[in-house]
Amino acid sequence: METDKFVHKTVLLDEAVELLVQDGSGRYMDGTFGRGGHSGLILQHLHADGALQAFDKDPEAIAVAQAMQADDGRLQIAQTSFANIVDVANQRGWHGQVDGVLLDLGVSSPQLDDPERGFSFMQDGPLDMRMNPAVGESAAQWLARAEAEEIADALYHYGEERFSRRMARAIIEQRGKQPITRTKQLAEIISAANPKWEKGKHPATRAFQGIRIHVNRELGDLEDGLQAALEVLKPGGRMVIISFHSLEDRIVKRFMRNMAQGDSHLPPGVPFTEDQLNKRLKLIGKARKPSKGEVDANPRARSAVMRVAEKLA
Repeated sequence: METDKFVHKTVLLDEAVELLVQDGSGRYMDGTFGRGGHSGLILQHLHADGALQAFDKDPEAIAVAQAMQADDGRLQIAQTSFANIVDVANQRGWHGQVDGVLLDLGVSSPQLDDPERGFSFMQDGPLDMRMNPAVGESAAQWLARAEAEEIADALYHYGEERFSRRMARAIIEQRGKQPITRTKQLAEIISAANPKWEKGKHPATRAFQGIRIHVNRELGDLEDGLQAALEVLKPGGRMVIISFHSLEDRIVKRFMRNMAQGDSHLPPGVPFTEDQLNKRLKLIGKARKPSKGEVDANPRARSAVMRVAEKLA
């Protein structure tokens, strides 16, 4: 399907870019290009000698980025996870010289809305869920081979699904009868195994989230990417992170807090100076959320949380 049929509304667009871009001649990284909302606005804030390196796993996002790059040579795109930004920074000679790193961790609307991508429990499509369909194991392939305990763990830890074991058993039972290859097929199996639905939420919502996060290694990439962002930033450079569920936000909050507190395991009673704490980040304001107007215009923005920190040394 053509990607322009599915429109993506970038969340916290102006706020994120305003807090990110402190030097129009600087070097910036957009770790999640998506459909180019943040990247496009970053480029508008850059001078002629500024530069932007973007990343995305999704081949459709890469196509959009390449079209944008053809019109603006300040943009470069890499088809890889933002967890690998150190490698790309080294290739460009940017290590420790980056002025800002932006990570928008949400799944883009074109991915969710296109049933052929396999993310949707509302529309039928092939059960894929990979950000890059050419790499790794699809959701269907994983569910065909995984043990019940592994499936239950993914649903529980990544989807926060309290009926994970019941759902995992149902998946194992059904796949013994016929392969599970379609999104609607899986959604029906999970719904039937869900004894208590949350009001206003599809009964397969949490399970699909858990499977998607597992298939794409999203939380592992986030932990690696935060550390990588800290490495490539120069002193005074900023990281701006937008998360969309509590699992992501907890990781971001903990990382920024720990890096802002520094070494907290010094022996009690031993005198030390402030610089001996090895603090790496300074928090910039409190967590920010979308305005009511933005949520009204784009309901998918309602769970977004943005956190900002600046590298100290």
